[in-house]
Amino acid sequence: MTTTDFDPSAKMIIVRAVLWGPDGEAPLSLVLDTGSWQTLIVPDIMDDLGFNPRDGEVVTSVYSAIGKEHGYMIRAPRFSALGFTVTDFSVHVFDLAERYGIDGLLGLSFLQRFNYQIRSAEGRILVEEI
Repeated sequence: MTTTDFDPSAKMIIVRAVLWGPDGEAPLSLVLDTGSWQTLIVPDIMDDLGFNPRDGEVVTSVYSAIGKEHGYMIRAPRFSALGFTVTDFSVHVFDLAERYGIDGLLGLSFLQRFNYQIRSAEGRILVEEI
């Protein structure tokens, strides 16, 4: 079992992650989002890592308050968060509002691989492999 700490007084649960791409690796600040089906990374990070939208597996659409917005799915060779690393990991590449200062969302596409507890008052996330 791993333990990841977060700031319990913050408005969002921010966790650290690392994503690897053709041009290296990037540290990430992601919001833990159990309501997000996919793990999402903003396009600027993907561009810096050497990913190209033309390499995407599928074009996606998301409906938001401002209308229909487009993104794409792409496979990363390696992704690490909450003390665990996975390979050949599919991420949703999509823009988020810049005012939050985050690199994306850690969603169920990663979380469903584990059993986890979010202990909000303690500022800890406990994770174990299934």
